[in-house]
Amino acid sequence: MSVRFDCVCFDFDSTLTRLEGIDELARRAGVMDEIAPLTAAAMDGTLALDEIYGRRLAIVRPDRAAIKWLAARYIEDRVAGAFETIAALQRANVPVHIVSGGLRDAILPFAAEAGIASNCVHAVDIAFRDDGSYFDFDQKSPLTRPDGKAVICGALRPRYKALALVGDGVTDVAARDAGAYVIGFGGVCAREAVRSGADVFIESADLRSVFDILVAGGEATALSSRVR
Repeated sequence: MSVRFDCVCFDFDSTLTRLEGIDELARRAGVMDEIAPLTAAAMDGTLALDEIYGRRLAIVRPDRAAIKWLAARYIEDRVAGAFETIAALQRANVPVHIVSGGLRDAILPFAAEAGIASNCVHAVDIAFRDDGSYFDFDQKSPLTRPDGKAVICGALRPRYKALALVGDGVTDVAARDAGAYVIGFGGVCAREAVRSGADVFIESADLRSVFDILVAGGEATALSSRVR
């Protein structure tokens, strides 16, 4: 298999897993009605991510037990073909990174099961008090901002000339500003802003469908695309 890219990055929520983590934590805490509209607005670009990131966590206040619970849910509810796609890229010696505005502690167990090293997981750190209750999050993380994925991809670009990012939200599309080739994934949630803004858009619910884009010569078979 000849892969067109030197590195492939994946968003996490609604891309490698079918869940939106903050929404699941909110449902568990009984505050879903407050959180879901904020998440939807951030993902479709109606609200900037940094406007609502801290507000959501202040409402949900996930403790250590909740993060452990979410980590297990992430693995159980992974997108079809997620592990297979990652494994195929790894067999082709293509580095795989996760770039997410989600909480790193909840993502790391999924990454470990997929064989992705912890230093290739770019997400937001969370802090707990000694009793395990929620304390704070890394407010300096670029991934709490709309341009965060562009910042991370920009930092990776000196190592990888051709870099692709697969994701479902407008923060993923923003990575084009850093030279990333953005593959919009609509298999969990198809957002019009991503459909129109990504380099190519995939409708299939199986992540293995991105191989048509990642593998040399496969772009013509994509279900929906636009010329850059």
